[in-house]
Amino acid sequence: MDNLAAMGLPARSSREPPLGRTGAQRVVRRRARGCPGQAATAAQTPYLMGVPVPFGQFIVKVHGRCNLACRYCYLYEGPDRTWRDRPAAAAPEVLDRAATRIAEHADAHALSELALVLHGGEPLLAGAGRLAAFAGLVRERAGRERTVHATVQTNATLLTERRIATLARHSIRVGVSLDGGRPAHNTLRTDHAGRPSWPAAVRGTRLLAAHHPEAYAGILTVVDPRTDPVEMYESLLELGPPALDLLLPHGNWTAPPPGLPAMDPRRHGPGVNRPAPYGDWLSAVFDRWWSAGRRETRIRLFEECLALLLGLPGATESLGLDPVNAVVVETDGAIEQVDSLKSAYDTAAATGLDIFRHSFDDALSHPGVAARQSGAAALAAGCRSCPLLTVCGGGNYAHRYRAGDGFSHPSVYCADLERLIRHVAARLTEATASAAAPTAPAPALATTAVAHAGGPR
Repeated sequence: MDNLAAMGLPARSSREPPLGRTGAQRVVRRRARGCPGQAATAAQTPYLMGVPVPFGQFIVKVHGRCNLACRYCYLYEGPDRTWRDRPAAAAPEVLDRAATRIAEHADAHALSELALVLHGGEPLLAGAGRLAAFAGLVRERAGRERTVHATVQTNATLLTERRIATLARHSIRVGVSLDGGRPAHNTLRTDHAGRPSWPAAVRGTRLLAAHHPEAYAGILTVVDPRTDPVEMYESLLELGPPALDLLLPHGNWTAPPPGLPAMDPRRHGPGVNRPAPYGDWLSAVFDRWWSAGRRETRIRLFEECLALLLGLPGATESLGLDPVNAVVVETDGAIEQVDSLKSAYDTAAATGLDIFRHSFDDALSHPGVAARQSGAAALAAGCRSCPLLTVCGGGNYAHRYRAGDGFSHPSVYCADLERLIRHVAARLTEATASAAAPTAPAPALATTAVAHAGGPR
């Protein structure tokens, strides 16, 4: 899901040392602690034994419309049209029933904590007070013995001091969606009249960082390989995000992402040498982040890649083999799979279920959910035999789609993911080989990283 809720990252000190050298050990310790809604490790996936993994992340569409008209938006400009027939906002009875179903699922599976994501559209169109009331209702139904990590994902244009204070007072963290830290980076993010959203978005983001940094979850940015990677990264740092989520734009073999030509997945899978503009872009940002004199921010994609290279479980749908544990409630109460699937074809995320007649356990039995909880068994043959399998995991499920024969393909970003993973593995090997690890011999960590990356190339 495109949000920062699953990051589960502890507080960061501005004086924390860089990740190179002893950073590998910090990643080990942090990821070993786990994070809200994190699924089981691939090696222990219950679904492989016929037992579904319960949902731990509940994305609730409190509002189904957006005040922006971003020209690349896969949700409103893509092939899916289901949003057109749904209410603009979730009615009180939908939110009430959603809270009950979430608590019911948490009770049934003895969840000690869960992630609640207030999403849209633009969720702040529903009002900060309504978001706070719903989060409070979920916490009340879930019970005091259970921790509910609430996050709202917003374009920041509607953030004001009062709204930020309301969200912070009710322990709702705020994730911001931006295309970069400069006006030029955000030219495609306009309102419905074609006016730029940047002035309002940057004002809201700076208010959040200045007045309630404890409620600032971070910034979500979609990768654009046409931009200068280091300049883009440094422009985002100026907005003081505690974390960054760098997302690959949604695309597939039938509708490839910008900069990638239409290709046949049978000829461009694992091990095939082809241009990797997204992998090159991400590798450049990784080097800048990794070699900084201090920890400037956290980047989920990079920390997950490092963790997986070291044999630890991941917590993102973009990498690794961990089972999906996110579910969506639409404004009409429909239970759906994650929105990224809507970039493939119309109704791709639909389950035919709703919260009034069905439980979230019913959704666990849906074939689409089952496929995304089956680990390597659901991947293409080329992926199953790839040395990067446990780190890459086939990439984002939606990026494997090809019209006519579904999702049983490598990711359209196969070459890009390989480029990034091997690059990160090489940097990790260099760092662990040159530093004396306090808990394990450096050569052992270095060997592990290379082994998970399929050896040096």
